[in-house]
Amino acid sequence: MKYVLLVVGDERPWSQAGPEERAAVYARWGAYTAMLTERGANLGGNELAHSSTATTVRKNGDQVLITDGPYAETVEQISGYQIVEARDLDEAIELASAMPSDVEIRRCTS
Repeated sequence: MKYVLLVVGDERPWSQAGPEERAAVYARWGAYTAMLTERGANLGGNELAHSSTATTVRKNGDQVLITDGPYAETVEQISGYQIVEARDLDEAIELASAMPSDVEIRRCTS
C-alpha cells in the first residue's frame, strides 16, 4: 500500500536556521531517504516552499475565491512529504518514526 507521510512543524525555526544547521538537517534527511531506498519503500518526496508562498483556491458553488497564503492559519504547517510503500499501517508508522520530523500519515486510496 502507498502512504503519504506529511512533514509538519513550525516553520519559524527553519526560516531562522543558519547554513550549518540547515546542512545538518539535510544530512539527516539524506540518511532517511537512503534508508527508504534501501528498503524499497521510497516512492518520492520533496520539501515544500514556505507556507507564506502558498495560494489557496476555495470553491463556493460556481464561485472561485483565490487568496494568498496557506489553507489554514496555524503555527504548524505542512513543509514536505514523502510517499512510501508499506505492507500496512504498522510498517508505515515504523518508517515515519525514523523520519527526522513530526509527521502525519495518510494512506493513499489508489
